[in-house]
This record gives sequence, C-alpha cells and structure tokens, in this order.
Amino acid sequence: MKLKGAEIIWECLLREGVNLVFGYPGGAILPTYDAMTKYPQIHHVLTRHEQGATHMADGYARATGKVGVAIATSGPGATNMVTGIATAMLDSSPIVCITGQVASSYIGTDAFQEIDISGVTLPITKHNYLVTDVEDLAYTIREAFHIARTGRPGPVLIDIPKDIQNAETEFVYPDEPIVLPGYRPASAATEAEIERALDLIHAARKPLILAGHGVVMSGAASELMAFVEKAQIPVALTLLGKGGMPEGHPMVLGMMGMHGEAYVNQAIQEADLLLAFGMRFDDRVTGNLATYAPHSRKIHVDIDPSEINKNVRVDLGIVGDLRTVLSQLTPRLRPKQHPEWMAQIREWQDDSFKRDIVNRDAGGKLYAAHVIRDLWEYTGGNATVVTDVGQHQMWEAQYYPHKRPHTLITSGGLGTMGFGLPASIGAKLARPDEEVWAIVGDGGFQMTLAELATAVQEKAAVNIAIINNGYLGMVRQWQEFFYEERYNATPMFSPDFCKLAEAYGIPSRRVTSRDQIKAAVEAARAHNSGPFLIEFVVEKHDIVYPMVPAGADLHNMIRRPLAAPDMV
Repeated sequence: MKLKGAEIIWECLLREGVNLVFGYPGGAILPTYDAMTKYPQIHHVLTRHEQGATHMADGYARATGKVGVAIATSGPGATNMVTGIATAMLDSSPIVCITGQVASSYIGTDAFQEIDISGVTLPITKHNYLVTDVEDLAYTIREAFHIARTGRPGPVLIDIPKDIQNAETEFVYPDEPIVLPGYRPASAATEAEIERALDLIHAARKPLILAGHGVVMSGAASELMAFVEKAQIPVALTLLGKGGMPEGHPMVLGMMGMHGEAYVNQAIQEADLLLAFGMRFDDRVTGNLATYAPHSRKIHVDIDPSEINKNVRVDLGIVGDLRTVLSQLTPRLRPKQHPEWMAQIREWQDDSFKRDIVNRDAGGKLYAAHVIRDLWEYTGGNATVVTDVGQHQMWEAQYYPHKRPHTLITSGGLGTMGFGLPASIGAKLARPDEEVWAIVGDGGFQMTLAELATAVQEKAAVNIAIINNGYLGMVRQWQEFFYEERYNATPMFSPDFCKLAEAYGIPSRRVTSRDQIKAAVEAARAHNSGPFLIEFVVEKHDIVYPMVPAGADLHNMIRRPLAAPDMV
C-alpha cells in the first residue's frame, strides 16, 4: 500500500509493539501528528515540556524493559529533549526519540526552528539518524528499535524532515533480520573464560559480588539468585542494581559507594576477589582508583566491551549477556561456605547499625530517613519508587529496601534533577496496577512540576512525596563539609506545595511530625483516581551518612557519630 512518511511512522510503531507515546507537537512534526488520528491503537500523552516527554519515555522503559517513545518538533522542541536523552544514555535506558526537522531544501540555511539535532545528540545517543529518503524510513525505524533494545540498551534519535513526512512511497514493512556491520552484541562466555572464572572463584577466601544495573537490564535476577545461593558469596549493590536481588536476603549486604553502607565499602576494600556483574566501576562506586580494592583479583562481566578495563584493570573480563554467562557458570560451581569472611562483615555491619538514626529519639524533629523508612513499612516494600536526585535519593536507597527488579527508577549516571515526577508518570502509565511513589526534593520537583498537569490529564495515580528541607540539600551538605558552611545559593524558596496541588485539582497533605506520616500515606494509597501529593517538612540541616568525599579512598568515609543527640 502507498503511504505518506507520517503514516509509515505510526505503522512501524504499531509493528514494534508500541501502544503509548509521549510528546509535544509543533510545525515540523505536524504531518506526523495529523496522521496519528488514523491510529487510535496508540495513545499519545501530551506532556508540558519535551524534557518531560523523554523522562516519561525513560520511566516507561525502566518500568517495563520495553522501548519508550518520545516525539517532538524541530529546533527548541528537539533541544529540549537533550537532557532526557543524556539521562537515558548514562543509565542504558532504551528509548527512541522522533523529531521533526525543517524541509530538506532548507537544511543548512538557518531556517526557522532549524537545528542539527543529530549533530547535537551524537555524543549522547547510542545511534541517531537524519532520514533523507522516504523509502528508507521504515527500515530506519525498525533498525532504531533494534539498536535501542539490544546489547547495552540506550537512546536512539530519528530526525525526519517535514517533506519526508509528507512524501509518499509503497509501504512494505521490513521484517527481515536486522544485520548491521560491526554490531554483534556478544552473549556467551568462551570455555576458557568459564574455566578461568571458576578457578578464581574456587580459590577465593573473601569473595564479593558487585551487582549492577546489568542484572536488572538482562533479566538475570533469578540466575544471580541461583549463583549466590550455590556459591554463598555476599552481594553488594550499585544504586541502579537495587532490586536485582531482594534486599533482606541474608547474602545481600546493601548499597556500595559514595553514600553506600560503610561495611559494604569495607568489605570491598578487604575482599580477595570481586565479581563485577553488569556494573561499570564509575567514580561514585570506586572512590580513589589508586587505592580501590587493593587486595582483590577481579572478574568483570559486561555486555559492553568498552567497559572492560576502562576504569579498573581486571584479571578476567568477559564480554557477554549476564544472564547467559551466569547460566554457564552456576552449574559448574562447587558449593562453598565462607564463615570467617561473613563473620567479619557482620561485625562491621553491627557497627554501622549502631550509628543508624531511624530508631533514635529525634527530639520531636522529622527526618527524611523517618519518612522513607515509614513509607517502606506502610507500602509493605512493594511499591515502585521513582526518585529525583539529591539527598532524598540517597536516603531512599538506604532506607527503602527493594525486593524486585524495576522497582527503583532513578537517574544514576547523569544525576538529573527534575527526573522524578515525569519518570514516575511514565512508570505508572506503563504499569497502571503498580503502586508508584515519586520521592522528590523541593528543588528538583520545581524543575518539572508543570508535569502535574500531565498526571491529572492522564489520571495517573502517582503518589508524590516531596521531601522539603528548604535547601538544595546535597549541595548544602557539600558546602557544610568542604566550603566552611558558606551556604551560597542553596537556601530554596518554595511555593505552598499544598496550594499548588489544589490549583491542579490534586488532593494533598502536609506532614511536619512522624506521627502524621501513617495517616498521610494511607490517604494517598486510598486515592486511586489521580495523583496525590504529600509535603514532608523535614529537618533542614540533616546529612546523608556515610559519605566518601569525591576522589577520596573508599574506606575513608565520613561516618555518622555514634552519639548524636541532635541527629546530625
């Protein structure tokens, strides 16, 4: 059949299994929006900003493992997507962004709303395209989805000039296998790699698994559980690895890194073997590379060959899909206990628990840690939590244990403030039966709060927990530690969030003491017809402990004092 390019876009999206897209129209993408009326099978979510569209597509992708789709017009519409694209790139999230472009004859003339978006996004996409012939459009879209979802997932952008959207061609969906020169994602380890890995594992006395986002992305949670229970090796989690194994399992220690558990970081520094599964040894995990895990041999399994030996030199690098590699390793493991090693870790763990603030007398003050832990208790730990970036993000990671994959959605690599609210909307629309909480700070929330209108419009029953400490909290913390308490540009004026919610028709509560938390959370959970907002007014000068200063040795952490009457 003969179709216009705009119609081909929707035909291809249908064949890729897409039923939900996020976007914002404009002149250069208008032919595509006009053609959308012929495809009622696909629901379009009108966002309030193109950045919100990309974050929603990202939240959708992380909640489901499917490819999220965002659409925008040329020029500022496309450039408004850049932060969301970079966020997806740093966290390996599969999204496809479709942008309109000025007509082909105007490209290069500085036409109205012309921008070279493929050039702008070249460093922050897995791949991108400028379509110059309508006959290439269908194959380009299919190829884009293939690249986004295979190997190490990531964002792909397709820029489509307006005349290509209006041009007609004979449409035949290209259903032959995608073959790309030089693009062959590895899946399995070689026999020699398996033998070497087994030798290192069986010889270790103090082994430790570092489980990253790759566990979740590869669907390897069950395979990791089988490996751990047979090998009896404790597990440390990266921020994005949370949920890869259920926290609460006796072999799961908790989060590592800059704001990870002190005993986890101590275990890394004392281990004689690190098994890095689907993680990339980023700086927030390692601290000073010169002193990182000095006593250990290292096995690194990752789908992306560029990550092997990039930051940390390893004794064995295996390029492959983690789920496949674990399936190869586990049947050949010899069961082994490590009682002395586990006893040492538990001793370090006891010291950390003595410093915990959750069960201390708070002197009537409300702390963010109280909010997060009580939220975990009242939701039974079963909610999907989407966070913004800052102190509240780290407190969530510390005080809300996750049992399942895809239940913590957060911006790890880029650290994007404003991510939380729109990503939570994407996650809720992707999984409408899932309980979804957006935990945001007063700073990041105000960056994208216009998407409250999108949540109301879509009747997305997202529960929004604003942790309001009146500061850009994490920046203030750094100023306290490293800038002699010069709190320059960090005190944060905010509107009355409850009145703001009222303006959007959103019910709300304000919580100022711990005894009010339960009723507020119960009210939010009982409201299922749209969003609900709770403002938690918490202690202003609280600190995320422990903390490894940037570039410091992983074991040189700033610890919470054992006795701290003021809880700080």
